[in-house]
Amino acid sequence: MEKWYVAAKKADFDGWARKFGITPVVARILRNRDLTGEEEVEKFLRGTLADCYSPWLLKDMDRAVEEILAAIEQGIRIRVIGDYDVDGICSSYILTKGLGVLGARVDTAIPHRIHDGYGLNDHLIQKAHQDGIGMIVTCDNGIAAAPQIELANSYGIKVIVTDHHEVPFCMELPDGPAGDTAAEGSPGEKRQSPVAGRTPEEIALSRTAAQGETWEREHSGRTARRELLPPALAVIDPKQEQCGYPFSGICGGVVAYKVTAALAERTGSGALAEAMEELVEFAALSTVCDVMELKDENRILVKEGLKRLRRSRNPGLRALMEVNGIEPERLGAYHLGFVIGPCLNATGRLDTAKRALELLQSAGKTEAMTAARELKELNDSRKNLTIRGVEQAERYLCDHHMEQDKVMVIYLPEVHESLAGIIAGRIREKYHHPVFILSRGEEGVKGSGRSVEGYHMYEAMTRVKQYFTKFGGHAMAAGLSMREADIENLRRDLNADCLLEAEDFIPKVHIDVPMPLEYADGKIADELEQLEPFGVGNPKPLFAQKNLRFFAGYKMGANKTCARYRVQTEGGYGAQLVFFGDLERFGAFLEEKYGPGSENALYEGRGNFDISVVYQIGKNTYRGKTEIQYVMQYYA
Repeated sequence: MEKWYVAAKKADFDGWARKFGITPVVARILRNRDLTGEEEVEKFLRGTLADCYSPWLLKDMDRAVEEILAAIEQGIRIRVIGDYDVDGICSSYILTKGLGVLGARVDTAIPHRIHDGYGLNDHLIQKAHQDGIGMIVTCDNGIAAAPQIELANSYGIKVIVTDHHEVPFCMELPDGPAGDTAAEGSPGEKRQSPVAGRTPEEIALSRTAAQGETWEREHSGRTARRELLPPALAVIDPKQEQCGYPFSGICGGVVAYKVTAALAERTGSGALAEAMEELVEFAALSTVCDVMELKDENRILVKEGLKRLRRSRNPGLRALMEVNGIEPERLGAYHLGFVIGPCLNATGRLDTAKRALELLQSAGKTEAMTAARELKELNDSRKNLTIRGVEQAERYLCDHHMEQDKVMVIYLPEVHESLAGIIAGRIREKYHHPVFILSRGEEGVKGSGRSVEGYHMYEAMTRVKQYFTKFGGHAMAAGLSMREADIENLRRDLNADCLLEAEDFIPKVHIDVPMPLEYADGKIADELEQLEPFGVGNPKPLFAQKNLRFFAGYKMGANKTCARYRVQTEGGYGAQLVFFGDLERFGAFLEEKYGPGSENALYEGRGNFDISVVYQIGKNTYRGKTEIQYVMQYYA
């Protein structure tokens, strides 16, 4: 079971309630989203695109706009090079569309996940040279592609980098009284730059190894960090130390959107200003699908993007909604992240992401519907492959007796390498342990890891880096390449090194407000709609009710996978509680707490069980009737 925690952040809740016309309950929720002042609350509740930050605050924006407009005026061929995930696809669409509106001779290239790997590579640069490209504009990649950009420079190709990923860096040690510095290595020895001579994928996966090697020295104050920026004409990335942009948590699609906004402002193009209304849709889609926190301007962009998406004129997006049975007027962040996004992602996982870009660029409905159906079929195939992969992972855990493993290292050689991260996430969610899913790639074993709170996955990997040919990541996720012969040694050493205790594997539930069901009325449900869209950084609020009495229940749905229960509070308030979770697990809980036969008794209407629940509230409309809906999330 989970550990429950009640948020206890302080603020003038009554004052906020009066000023913004909300209940103190909703004021508490806003404080739990780390809002501290009235200006922040105002922006959160009522912010518009006018409240977003100026694109000119991004470092190198002036230079980038100047170079791009000069290339357009001179008729230089421009190639936008993106990435194969949703953020990369949408970024590519935004820049290609924006440049095209300005009359640029522009086309797009997206690398193949298996054959090219992430971001720029020598092949893409050489192809651009052969095609007579004079300028490359990257999106959602490029910050770690110094060797490839040097190659482009040698061909006379100008490069503009637009990215949002971490900037590669090296650690330098003091060298002598004069204060000279040396990169990692012995005093006075200059080491080769960590990016020199490597492919972008190697840089992306191994650049953090340098961080790991110097982690202890960095924390002892003996090293200095130096950014390694690529030799492009302009580098736009809010993660740069010298970038003064107020909010660095934007995705590649938003960076591309900002570049296009700057171009629209500088040129005064009415056509591009009009196109920006559509492009904000793609900035919103990128933000949700790249799992950015829905805070600050991200929240505004997604909120405004959803408004426009509901009446989108883009044939490809409308076709994707139609084939997935989404009513445009009911489109929400959930649909972006779990329906639309996966369809676009599936092409990059199982085929080529160019198909997704072609869908978005469709000229008419017939063409778009054909492409949308193909993408949905690919995503359905991906879902089936994922289900089978999760089943294989479960069997592997059992067959290899991993019940006592703190870190689960699972080798599934036949699983498509592009699905490793998804499967790792599913296993992590079920067992709440750090998980690595390994598969057999074209060049050895590849894998992805997903972590839990309290286990810094990247730091743990640096302590066993001898087993990896390439690796990288951060606290909660990682990617790697290694030799098959080292898998068991990796499992052994990761577990020997892991300091997590039994309590660390218990999920934490953060409750916004303890509140009886009778207080969760229509007014609060209406106000909660003002807090949408929900997602990472702005989760749907959680409430708690102690000793809720369960009298009866019945299972619903074609496969009887959800249920509705008749319950009553201690104050005598009766309500219906819906549960979409694991019914088998809930039944086992009842049997353990109240004895054999308890589950049957509940579904036969003979229940009399006191259960504390964590719940969410919302509205449910069925056959034209709207009612308050209470949804159980956790129980104890």
